[in-house]
This record gives sequence, C-alpha cells and structure tokens, in this order.
Amino acid sequence: MSSSFAELGVPIQLTDVLEREGKSKAFPIQEDTLPDTLAGRDVLGRGKTGSGKTLAFALPMVARLGRSGGKSRPGHPRALVLAPTRELATQIDAVIAPLAKAYGLTTATIFGGVSQQRQERALRAGVDIVVACPGRLEDLMKQRHVTLDAVEITVLDEADHMADLGFLPGVTRIMEATPKRGQRLLFSATLDNGVDKLVRRFLDAPITHSVDEVDSHVEAMTHHVFHVSGVDAKRQVVQALASGTGRRILFMRTKHQAKKLAKQLNEAGIPSVDLHGNLSQGQRDRNLALFQGDSHRVLVATDVAARGVHVDNVELVVHVDPPAEHKAYLHRSGRTARAGSAGDVVTVVLPEQRRETEQLMKRANIQVRPQAVSADSSQVKSLVGEVAAYVRPAEVAIRTSNPGPRRGAGPRQGQGQGQRRGQGRAGQERHSRPEGEHGQHSSAPRSSAPRSSAPRSASPRNGRTGNGYASAASFSSSGTSNRRSR
Repeated sequence: MSSSFAELGVPIQLTDVLEREGKSKAFPIQEDTLPDTLAGRDVLGRGKTGSGKTLAFALPMVARLGRSGGKSRPGHPRALVLAPTRELATQIDAVIAPLAKAYGLTTATIFGGVSQQRQERALRAGVDIVVACPGRLEDLMKQRHVTLDAVEITVLDEADHMADLGFLPGVTRIMEATPKRGQRLLFSATLDNGVDKLVRRFLDAPITHSVDEVDSHVEAMTHHVFHVSGVDAKRQVVQALASGTGRRILFMRTKHQAKKLAKQLNEAGIPSVDLHGNLSQGQRDRNLALFQGDSHRVLVATDVAARGVHVDNVELVVHVDPPAEHKAYLHRSGRTARAGSAGDVVTVVLPEQRRETEQLMKRANIQVRPQAVSADSSQVKSLVGEVAAYVRPAEVAIRTSNPGPRRGAGPRQGQGQGQRRGQGRAGQERHSRPEGEHGQHSSAPRSSAPRSSAPRSASPRNGRTGNGYASAASFSSSGTSNRRSR
C-alpha cells in the first residue's frame, strides 16, 4: 500500500494543499524519490510521462524554498525548472503554483513564441520559481534580465525529450550558470542521446530511482492493432472510432493531414479540433481549451501533442498514421491511461504498413495480436461505446467560436493540477506551442460546408460520401516519417 505524503516527510503546509485537491497517497515515483529529494540529495528519476514526476519534484522544490525563507531579488530566481516544450512548462507551473502559494512564493513561465515583456516584468518583480524552456531563458540571460546565481534547486524535466529537440547545448550552458552547491534533480524516461553526460557532469552522487520506464507496460492501457483492407476501410474505421462520447486523440504524421481530418470530422457532425505546428499561439490556446471543455471531444494532432500535453480522461488514442519510431508510439499512447486511469490505444494499419508496424511493436515491447476489422466490427464498436449525438456543422462552428466551460481539466495528481493562476500574474502564458517549432504560424480556415441535422451513427450511412465523410486522400498511407512537417 502506498504511503501518505505526510509519512514521506512532506510539510503540513503542502499536505493541506494536496488534501484539498483530493490527494492523500503518493504514486510510486513520488514514494521512491521524496525521502531523498526532501533531504536535499541530488536525484535521478526515471519514469515515463503520466507517472507523477511533476509532483515528485514540485514538493521538494517548494518545501526547500519555504524552509529557507527570504525573498527573491529582482532578476534572481531561487528555483528553476527546465522543460522541453511550452505546453509542459505551462502544466508544470499549474502544479507548482498552488503549492508555492502556501508559502507566499511566486512562479512564472518563460518560453519563446510570445512577447517577452511580461516575462521581463515578472523577473523584475522578483519571482521565486521559474519554469522555462531553454531557448527563451538563454535569450533573457544574454540580455541580463535574469541571472541564475541565486538558484537553490534546479530540475531538468523530460531531459530525453530536450535531447531529442537538440536543446542539450543550451541546457548545459544554463546548468553551468547555476551554483554548484545547489540541489539538482533530473527526471527522464531514458538516459540516451547525451542525457547520461548531463547526469555525470551536474549531479553530485545522485540517488537513482527507476519507476515505469519508457518501455514498461501500463496495466490499465490496452493496445489494439486493427488491420484494414484499404484506404476507404481505414477512413470508415477512423470516423467510427472518433464518434464516441468520451475524449479521444487521433495522431497523424503531418500538419496538413491533421488539419484536413479535423475539418472532415466536423463536417461529419463530430466536433473536433486540430493541434500542430502551423497554428498560431492563439489558435492553440483556443483548440486546447475546446478539447478540455464540453463541446469538442476529439483532438486531431501531430506528434507535438505526444509529450507535454495533459488532458484528463482521454479514453482512447488512435494512431491513424503509425509513427516511424517506437518511442513516438509510446509517448503518443501515454496520453491515455495516465496516473492510474484506464485507456485504450488503437493503431490502424494498411496492408503496406503491416510489416513495419509489426517491427514497431516489437521495439516498443508491445505484444498484441492484429485483428482484421471494418467499421462494423464488434472490436471497433466496443471501443466506440455510446455514439455521441450528431452535431450540425453550423453548431460546431458556433461552439468553436464561443468555447464554454472546460470539462475534466481540473486538478489531478502529478499533471496539470492546481488553480489556473494566469489571471493578473505577470510572466504566465498558457497552452503554448513547443519551443522547438520555430515561427510556423498560419491561420487555419474553418469549414462552412452545408449542414445536416440527420442523426449520426458509428458507421457510414447509406454509403454516402462527400461533405459528411473524410475522403480517402485524407489518410496517409506512407511508411516514412516527415518530421519537418509536424
């Protein structure tokens, strides 16, 4: 049985906050690391996204600053978290903010793609905890808006993803600017691509804890491989899988196809939003808010949503386009079955993709028997569950332009919990695009196709095509990766 946070040594000021959020028992990564991190030791934590790492480092960080007391000087934060993407930085801050408030501490996010003026104001006001992406933080350091000589504790979160994005040289320079006497925590799913060099260089006799490594199984996650006969059958299966009442994420390989599929699902009466590198900051904010709310239950995304995006109660992940590498498969799949909840993962496979998908599953250490299906198959219908009511495309457009209250985006342990503190607090930005996507902004036009009020079913109706259904061309059948197009 897991330990309580109080039993692990978490101060009462913080356990009170956790109790109000319904958190009393620690997850394994928290139970393993907290005794060492609270004691001030350097720690290397290995665990995949969704395992509760955020709270594992947020608690000792806030507890350390709370114990030491004092006030941050302008431009001299006392704690630093480095994260690979803006989405992840935003969600980390949402976890830390209510804990920091218990001690009267302040937090701010720093990342690119938005004006840095608010971030400068936050630093001038004297912020205690900075959650940053490496690129913008280095810019502000060079401009002398921030100095890291007062940092008492530094956290590197998802260090392997920072390596994948090419951020390690910048991370190294940032770490060199922090005091050697400070506590350092590094959390990563793997130690490849140079992450082990960071560990050896910057962590002092670290205690290593490995929980839920990247290729370990999640008991509550069920994997399915659906073989389809061709592009038309794939189109029908994907639309059926998108038609249920619960939240689901559909992954595509390219920005163009993600945008196109979301539009076609909307025209079929399935409210959907897209998420990819061609969206502006405002569009990403809006689309994520819609997906977290009551109106749009389908998110069609590229791999930019495979890490650093957390939304509660995603019950199904569909690899519409199987990814090119097993790590991408595991990170995409990790958007469901998070923090103890259950979820299903489906990979839809065309005949020409079967061999490479079989190899992908072997590398991911996933053992699953492929099943030949159509949209009417019982295996598909069981994953669809209750079919959501048909929504006229005109009504979808109204909902998109007037997003309502968010659903299921409330606090949950380890990811994205806490009150949204962006109201009136300088330096805070929300739901941002990964920093690694440089300057790709464009407006995605919304469909104004003719509408129908006919009820929608899980399978194609009367063989009809056209506005109501995704065209065959909307589904990629290529077996090659297009990373530049994400």
